Amino acid sequence: MSSKEPAVAGIPGLSLRPYAGEADLPEIVRIQNAEWEADGRSYRETVEELAAWYRTPSAQFDAARDLTIAEVDGQMVGHVKRDWVDTQDGLREHRTGGAVDPAWRRRGIGTALLRDSERRSAALAAQQPTDRPLVLGCFTDDRNAGAIALATREGYQQARWFFDMERPGLDRELPEIPPLPDGIEVRPVDESQHVAIWNADTEAFRDHWGGFDASDEAFQRYRESPDFDTSLWVVAWEGDEVAAGVVNTIYRAENESLGLRRGWLDSVFTRRAWRRRGIASALIARSLHALAMRGVEVAALGVDADNPSGALRLYEAFGFAVTERGSAWRKPLEGVPS
Repeated sequence: MSSKEPAVAGIPGLSLRPYAGEADLPEIVRIQNAEWEADGRSYRETVEELAAWYRTPSAQFDAARDLTIAEVDGQMVGHVKRDWVDTQDGLREHRTGGAVDPAWRRRGIGTALLRDSERRSAALAAQQPTDRPLVLGCFTDDRNAGAIALATREGYQQARWFFDMERPGLDRELPEIPPLPDGIEVRPVDESQHVAIWNADTEAFRDHWGGFDASDEAFQRYRESPDFDTSLWVVAWEGDEVAAGVVNTIYRAENESLGLRRGWLDSVFTRRAWRRRGIASALIARSLHALAMRGVEVAALGVDADNPSGALRLYEAFGFAVTERGSAWRKPLEGVPS
């Protein structure tokens, strides 16, 4: 991509350019947080978080290749990120996600970014032959009516639904902690175990819909994030094998910005050989106690609404209730030489 490329005709002064490095991060963060605020979403991100994610390229995401900035007369007004995954249902999905400054909505900037990303995804797919069918994917929050309208207009169809759930009252009432099955124990996490836990987590989620970047580079990004704190993790072992775990995180800057005392159960996983034995319930209960000990009042997590393991019912049994809804969308990726 050249340093400046004209975008969609009819938007005076609009141009697209590649990511220029960490100097772009403050405006990227400002726009994303402004979009969440405009839509009433209780998320916020920081420059430090994005810097950790963007500084380490992988085959599936390289900021220099896969991040595009929209400007009007030199002012950043939007951005879009692309990555790709091999999915559980046998596809290669090239995903797009981004944000437009709320002050610049309804002017065609999102359309320009999405169409440009589709072209770039097709070009990248042509360089990476695979036997898997190719699709384009995106995600919308139910509160972002413009994003839903754009996905629908551009031919995407809803493929899956996801919920955020919260369990308030950790400062008032906590669940009893169920016993673990014989031979299973929870141990404090030390640095030598990080890779084994990461590998167990990614293995467990290979059974779930969609896909993710499980590369060493992706783990490095995660480990370098400012809120990476393994003292909050609750991991069950059988001998030298990781059986299950809950990766808990407190996003301190987000909490400060929103006036919250919230902790996230970022990943709740059980490897296949240890499922249906009550281990997940025991670890979730322990996680709620661990978060409460850090002053957290509300626990949150994300869940696939159609999760075949019954995770939604399990979380409801612990007092979690749906607070946010979103959808994954797909359409065929066309224009790639066979």
